[in-house]
Amino acid sequence: MISLDNSEIPRDEISLGLLLETLAEASDLPLVFHYEGRPIKTGYHVTEVKAGQFAALDCGANPESWTEIFVQLWDVDGAECAHMPAGKFSAILRKVSDHVELDGSAKLTFEVSDGVRPMQLYRASLPRLRDNAMHVQLVPRPASCKPRDRWLAEEKRTSAACCGPATSTSACCP
Repeated sequence: MISLDNSEIPRDEISLGLLLETLAEASDLPLVFHYEGRPIKTGYHVTEVKAGQFAALDCGANPESWTEIFVQLWDVDGAECAHMPAGKFSAILRKVSDHVELDGSAKLTFEVSDGVRPMQLYRASLPRLRDNAMHVQLVPRPASCKPRDRWLAEEKRTSAACCGPATSTSACCP
């Protein structure tokens, strides 16, 4: 069973649960991942799905913990003339969830390689229906400084609360 709670996932990436929920509406359609400016080859397949619980200390000496799901894609040519159907992809992940507990709200990372180049890490956007296929854009997962990210998020919230639409003059906004 895959649980679903997307409250902690940043808006510029999706969770496993949201991906599966979206793909359920188009299970017969081809699922095409895009990365590095091109679509994944038609013979791609899922080589591994991993679930990890992580505990760390960030660069500000703050304890961090999170759950992350890794989906490994092997980008190879195949005898198939079309990309894997979304339903088959979902079935693979559901089969994994029968043996490994997958948290649907976990951070979702794709590991992609063609078998020659090193694996690269990506985050996924919400699948989009286009040309009778489901398309998922994979964007490189950048490094980040969590204390700085929290500070920027707080600054954005404070600024929006302070300088949002107002009916009277506010001391914090010009």
